[in-house]
Amino acid sequence: MTKFASHLPPKVEKRPRIELWHGHEKRDDYHWLKAENWQEVMHDPAVLPTDIRTVLEDENAYHEAVMADTKALQDRLFAEMKGRIKEDDSSVPAPDGPYAYYSSYVTGGQHPRFARKARDLSGPENLLLDGNALGEGREYFRFGGIAMSPDHKLAAWSFDGNGSEFYELRIRDAATGQDLPDVLQNTAGGATWAADGKSFLYTTQDENHRPLKTFHHVLGTSQADDKLVYEERDTGMFTGVGKTNSEKYIVIDIHDHDTSELWIMDAEDPNGAPRLIAPRVAGIEYDVEHWNDQFIIKTNMGGAEDYKIVTAPVDHPSPEHWTDLVPHRPGIFLVGYIVLKSWLIRMERENALPRIVVRNMATGEEHAIAFEEEAYSLGFGEMREFDTDTLRFTYSSMTTPSQVFDYNMRDRTRVLRKTQDVPSGHDPQNYVTRRIMAPAHDGEAIPVTLLYRKATPLDGSAPVWLYGYGSYGISIPASFNTNILSLADRGFIYAIAHIRGGQEKGRRWYKTGKLAHKTNTFRDFISCGEHLVAQGFTRKGNIVAQGGSAGGMLMGAVANMAPDLFRGIVAEVPFVDVLTTMLDDTLPLTPPEWPEWGNPIESKDAYESIAAYSPYDRVEARDYPNILAVGGLTDPRVTYWEPAKWVARLRELKTDDNLLLLKTNMGAGHGGASGRFDRLKEVAFVYAFGLKVAGLAHAD
Repeated sequence: MTKFASHLPPKVEKRPRIELWHGHEKRDDYHWLKAENWQEVMHDPAVLPTDIRTVLEDENAYHEAVMADTKALQDRLFAEMKGRIKEDDSSVPAPDGPYAYYSSYVTGGQHPRFARKARDLSGPENLLLDGNALGEGREYFRFGGIAMSPDHKLAAWSFDGNGSEFYELRIRDAATGQDLPDVLQNTAGGATWAADGKSFLYTTQDENHRPLKTFHHVLGTSQADDKLVYEERDTGMFTGVGKTNSEKYIVIDIHDHDTSELWIMDAEDPNGAPRLIAPRVAGIEYDVEHWNDQFIIKTNMGGAEDYKIVTAPVDHPSPEHWTDLVPHRPGIFLVGYIVLKSWLIRMERENALPRIVVRNMATGEEHAIAFEEEAYSLGFGEMREFDTDTLRFTYSSMTTPSQVFDYNMRDRTRVLRKTQDVPSGHDPQNYVTRRIMAPAHDGEAIPVTLLYRKATPLDGSAPVWLYGYGSYGISIPASFNTNILSLADRGFIYAIAHIRGGQEKGRRWYKTGKLAHKTNTFRDFISCGEHLVAQGFTRKGNIVAQGGSAGGMLMGAVANMAPDLFRGIVAEVPFVDVLTTMLDDTLPLTPPEWPEWGNPIESKDAYESIAAYSPYDRVEARDYPNILAVGGLTDPRVTYWEPAKWVARLRELKTDDNLLLLKTNMGAGHGGASGRFDRLKEVAFVYAFGLKVAGLAHAD
């Protein structure tokens, strides 16, 4: 029995499966938890085999029983987090031709509404889509995307009905509010309109959830009649379709994590053949925008590790015609860019801090938009028009609620259009946000962002909630999050570890946290925890760690590598069965993931490298921290059986009496619950677990 409850944990039957790879015997006692009909389960969870369903439901019953004593705490957490949300909120309207488009929520509503008004915001609202009405009666509903036709008459919109991310695409008449007969199944969610508004391009996903085909759909015809425009034969590459800001060109994008290839089509000729920009070369990435008679291209070609921007003639876009516009500058990472009729705007990051740089395309003159806080987050806002001098961007920090600015790039003035409303009240002066640098095992300096109440003692007595991700080059922003105030208000020091595998310190920061260097990610996270102990913020064994997806793999790895550093581990949709997944090329993401982790099917070195850290395979007979694993039954990214197998193996081998819980959402996928309030209930459960194991469950 655990020290937390009298309930006995479920036992999972062992059914050994033995394989031989590169001379290594691989035994997996819980492989059977992967349903043989998993593709069907993604579409219809009801077909999950009974023996597997029993395991997941038993685990859910167990975690509910063990966490029953936190029900009142969960309710309080939910109420206060909900109280920080302005329920009848709306976005700042974005001008687009004769209209201004926006999204909004109504009081009590779980899902967004999409609407528009006249450009000057006069007159009545034209409600395009009401997520609450569309989601009524559904256990799960999430919008995929909405795209207006160029003449503003039609909205292509999509939704996911069970969390599997197979989107149904429909077309709505903006004047009548009725959908056309056109219904497209198994799409990736988006639609890109041709210039005449009578047809669009979209991507479908195959039975293994891979977006490999791009089709052209003409309104009024059936999906079976759609013309195949592009088919990718390499299952390790995914495809998508979009449009340049100028709306002149449709762009078919083929990519994995470090290689890309783009084909363009004239938006006025959707029946024409796509035209190649540059053939794919392993390790070379590029994307494209359009300006006058040139393409504006961001790329890492020619050794530009942190990326550069080049121009190319529209008629001759191949690499031999590329000319540097913004040269490569090592250490200054080019995050993204926007091309407008008169402006090139780019987002840069240097030493984990972002900035916006504006370039006048006529004169070449540049200036930066400055900010003063020690750590903050920037993002481009919704902009629908090409011919504009106004840049919309968002700003926040760990203490400063999100702000939306409209910035006049000619006279360099900014107007605050909206500040995030926190109805229950928020005083930034009650909190401290800091950026410290933790020394890594190899001398690197790891940025760590902190948030805590001013009254929190910094004498080592406070618990730390340490969040990390560290994969795919995804950088975790130091942005405002009302939810984490519930942790800070109860005494936690909340910390974000900006570890290798992300791009906070440039592309090198990512490259030294992938493939054979992946263990740098885990060691960096441990170094951040150890530095917080060494600096007197907390003590060893008083840290709750949290990560999701690839960050959940991080959680599994550090639980194996430094279990005594942590009081608790929260692993949400955790990618913990890395080796098995990378050996199964039928799974949705496996071939595209090989550039990130290595291909253990073809390479003995990759097999041994992954096997050395794969959390499921490295579980040993030892003490572990308190652990909560969260999964989703219809998750196509990190399949439900990964956390289920991990927990079963931990239960079998661990030698402690600490808490070990598995929570599987039987009606959702990778993103958890779809409604904004239902999602808060899941956050409240996670926070209650962390507070429980930290001994703070009854602090309020």
